[in-house]
Amino acid sequence: MSQKPLKRHKALQPLSREHHHGLLLSWKIRAGFSKNIEPERIKKYADWFFNTHLLTHFEKEEQYVFTVLEPNNEHVKKALAEHRLLKRLFEDEDIKSALSKIEEVLDAHIRFEERILFPEIQQVATETELMKIEEIHQETDFIDKLDDEFWK
Repeated sequence: MSQKPLKRHKALQPLSREHHHGLLLSWKIRAGFSKNIEPERIKKYADWFFNTHLLTHFEKEEQYVFTVLEPNNEHVKKALAEHRLLKRLFEDEDIKSALSKIEEVLDAHIRFEERILFPEIQQVATETELMKIEEIHQETDFIDKLDDEFWK
C-alpha cells in the first residue's frame, strides 16, 4: 500500500513554483538542442536565468530551508554539493557540454529536492521555522526573458 503524497506546506510552495521554472529551463535547453540552435543563444538565456532567478533561489534554500535539518544531513549535503556543481557548470567555457550537463543536473536536482528533501524538511520543521521561511520568501510573479524564444 503506497502512502499518499504529503501536501506541500504553504511556506514551501513559492520555492516549489520556482522549481517549476527551473524545470522549464532544462526543457528549454533540450528544445534548443533539438532545434539545432547555436549553443551561444541558449547559453545567453541560461545565464540570464541563473543570474536573475537561480542564484537567489539557492541562497534562500541554503540560508533558510536547508538549515531546518542538521548540517551533516546526507540530503542537505547532496543538495549543497549540487548547488556548487551547478554554479561551476554555469562558469564552464565549454558551452555545449556545460549546457548539456546543466540541463541534466538541474532537472535531477529539482526532482530530488521536491521528492525527497522538501518532504523531509516539512516533516521536521517547527511552525516557527516554517513561518520564517514564509516570511523571507514572498512570492513574486515570474518574469521571463522573451527577446529570443529559441525554444519555440
